[in-house]
Amino acid sequence: MGAAAATELGATLRAWRDRLTPAAVGLPSRPGRRAAGLRREELADLTGISVDYLVRLEQARSATPSAQVVAALARSLQLSRAERDHLYYLARLVPPVDQEISDHIPPGVYRVLSRLGDVAVAVFAADWQLIWWSRSWAALLGDPSRVPPALRNFARDSFGVDGAAPRLSQWPVTSLDGGTAHAAIVSDLRRATGRFPNSARLRTLIEELIATSEVFAELWANGVVGAHRADHKIVEHKVVGTIEVDCDVLTDGDAEVKIVILTAAPGSEDDTKLQLAKAVGVATPYSGSGLNPV
Repeated sequence: MGAAAATELGATLRAWRDRLTPAAVGLPSRPGRRAAGLRREELADLTGISVDYLVRLEQARSATPSAQVVAALARSLQLSRAERDHLYYLARLVPPVDQEISDHIPPGVYRVLSRLGDVAVAVFAADWQLIWWSRSWAALLGDPSRVPPALRNFARDSFGVDGAAPRLSQWPVTSLDGGTAHAAIVSDLRRATGRFPNSARLRTLIEELIATSEVFAELWANGVVGAHRADHKIVEHKVVGTIEVDCDVLTDGDAEVKIVILTAAPGSEDDTKLQLAKAVGVATPYSGSGLNPV
């Protein structure tokens, strides 16, 4: 990359960092703070890179970020699709094609997440790959950062690919809707094949599921198309015991990103247990952050 291009990359990163407020990414705005936007330390932490590396990028002393770093910066900076693509171009990389499933979280989804407070919420890509989670989600189900990124897939967990036990929850979670939940996941994945017909990632997942799960293969053969919207689950939390929660799924129309929210009826015994689980989680060492790219 030439010096001019490197300088433009650095200047653009600084401008995007300066315009993003701490509140927009769920960070407190402390009294006496001089920086209107994010500090370098904050952006580096959100992105999962070192502060030194971010400084070198912004000062044009490093000009060849990897595609993984660019994708993480785009998520952390809450870039629009056009801005994300521009960032790839500045790094002399090819942006992800629209027909491939992306782990990019649109800015509008981030705004929704920032307003949910301490709700147990996670974000999944179109193929049910986990890409973001809140601290309360980790407190309720266990910290997903302990699972290798390639294995953080809800569909794989639901149908037991290769006979493996679920990985996204560290204790038993049962759907009260039985086979309806399985059918909804299959239907949702079929819907995704229409939106992303050339996605190698989606195709590989579906081939795995058909080959290793008779239940999935049978449901897939039925050809139902739809989306996963709601469920009721029983969480056997290791500290507070059984918690019944409602599971609601919101979908972003462009990228098919799914926001999954777990709540209990206000004032109920389950709600009390849910709040206790969150309190226990806050007191427990946490190896990841839902604000970090996953």
